[in-house]
Amino acid sequence: MTIFDPAVLARRLDELNEQLSAPGFWDDPRRAAVVSADQARTQRKLDTYRRLEGEIGDLPTLLEMVGEDDAMLPEADASISALEAEIARLQEQALFSGEYDGGDAIVTLSAGAGGTDAQDWTAMLLRMYERWAERRGYGFDVLDATPGEEAGLKSAMFRVHGDNAYGVLGAERGVHRLVRLSPFDSAHRRQTSFAQVDVAPELPPDAAIEIDDSDLRIDTYRSSGAGGQHVNKTDSAVRITHLPTGIVVQCQNERSQHANKDTALRALKSRLLEREEEARQAELLRERGILSDNAFGSQIRSYVLHPYTMVNDHRSGLKNGNAQGVLDGDLDPFISAFLLGSAAGTLGASDDGDDDSGEPA
Repeated sequence: MTIFDPAVLARRLDELNEQLSAPGFWDDPRRAAVVSADQARTQRKLDTYRRLEGEIGDLPTLLEMVGEDDAMLPEADASISALEAEIARLQEQALFSGEYDGGDAIVTLSAGAGGTDAQDWTAMLLRMYERWAERRGYGFDVLDATPGEEAGLKSAMFRVHGDNAYGVLGAERGVHRLVRLSPFDSAHRRQTSFAQVDVAPELPPDAAIEIDDSDLRIDTYRSSGAGGQHVNKTDSAVRITHLPTGIVVQCQNERSQHANKDTALRALKSRLLEREEEARQAELLRERGILSDNAFGSQIRSYVLHPYTMVNDHRSGLKNGNAQGVLDGDLDPFISAFLLGSAAGTLGASDDGDDDSGEPA
């Protein structure tokens, strides 16, 4: 992988810098934006490699200092732990080979079975991913959120931007299941809820995906939620339905109807590309006897808050008893386990060892 080859990265960076400095390059803003983003990513990869190379080279000196002074041991442990974490991140990046893996992601959350609890669960997932993005230093923008009748969200769409955002978030695609004592049940009974997570790459503006205008139904409506007087008084929000597939995307985060429409169209292109990827993955799952549906028995991960606390990824088998920590954004261990397992071909079918009725398996 070129991410581990500084010579290849340096040559690529020189090529991109030449393009950036070429006469007339900035006359095409869309192409310029794509090349600029590629140049920034390549520069960061090269800088990271060189910095880690220097820090690893300093380890013998640091260990020698520890041998002379035990008080240096905590500093050495912290330095080694930080290096291990960064090397693990590089290992993760080396798994990404898809055309869009290195770019940004558009994620759609949809409430599944479970009524109001499922809509509340969808809002909890939105918060979880926002916290996770903050931990990783990713940008996070909510593009749309449709409130539930009583609480939570029927659906939400957000953008995550940062290196390999799409490649990383691909690990989260699927049905997520929550088991807890329902705050919406007067008897406070245990409730199982489901929500679907769909992940699509954010395509560049010039992406070659053609959409026939006759296949689209475009509706405008007044934005809901926070946004000030402008949002409340104008029909700036846009909903686009792709009639052949039934895919619906909407955006209300911009004040301009035109800007919302442009964002929604780009999101639709991303979803159509995602649909193709889902069809490919579904065929692989059928070959392995694994089916997927937004309901019981199809989840990729369960978050159990009662009668015990456990988050269980049914693909990698990884479990974490600190469910609240996971809901606060500690998702990287699950993501890494999935990516490494996927690359090694060791992921298994769903294993519901933490069902509603018993203790953890």
